[in-house]
Amino acid sequence: MTNISPLAVVDPEAQIGQNTHIEPFAVIHKDVIIGDNCHIFSHTVIFDGARIGNNCYIFPGAVIAGIPQDLKFKGERTTAEIGDNTTIRECVTINRGTASKGKTIIGENCLIMAYSHVAHDCFLNNHIIIGNASQIAGEVKIDDFAIVSGGTLIHQFSRISKHVMIQGGSRVGKDIPPYTLIGRDPITYCGINIVGLRRRGFTNQQVFLIQDIYRTLYTRGLNNTEALKAIETEYEPSEERDLILNFIKSSERGIVRGSIDD
Repeated sequence: MTNISPLAVVDPEAQIGQNTHIEPFAVIHKDVIIGDNCHIFSHTVIFDGARIGNNCYIFPGAVIAGIPQDLKFKGERTTAEIGDNTTIRECVTINRGTASKGKTIIGENCLIMAYSHVAHDCFLNNHIIIGNASQIAGEVKIDDFAIVSGGTLIHQFSRISKHVMIQGGSRVGKDIPPYTLIGRDPITYCGINIVGLRRRGFTNQQVFLIQDIYRTLYTRGLNNTEALKAIETEYEPSEERDLILNFIKSSERGIVRGSIDD
């Protein structure tokens, strides 16, 4: 059974899953797929191209799959895809993709808080929290378990790796390597995200290794090329070491700088 209010506007060709509740004054367009056990609150607007998974909650005023705010967009058929168990809070806007990537993706078990914006062609993986009123520009990539605190501005094409914590009100214009705690103005590396790593079951040995690698990167007075070579030669291969190395090597924008206090 699906519970659709008679006061909602739902195109008859939209695909609505089982046990999904759609409240009065929600508007759902034609080329929309919504999974099972979702709750679509009043005054939500879901445009063509939306693909919403199971067990999702979309709160009043949210706009999903709006046309990209990109002058290069020429009306191509693209999507905005939201994974299972993700919550989209009040007045969030999520634009669909452009010809660049063809889709905007928000993964599973994410929380996108009120008044945030996710622009065209962004790829957000799983277990991500985006704080209130954060603004994410086009083609940003954010990896698993990242937390972007409220009021953060993220420049287009930036990359944020796994297990990162970004202070509220930050302005992100560089790539953010994994496991880090980022803050201050302008943003700098402020240490590793120890609390987040502990909560996710990282061992003392893993935490100490990550800390030591970042000391080599940021506090030994080496440039990035020298630091990467030192990390590669001085530390045994591991998931943590390799993730840090590969992320920095693949960065096109450059990574966030170290603290001036270091």
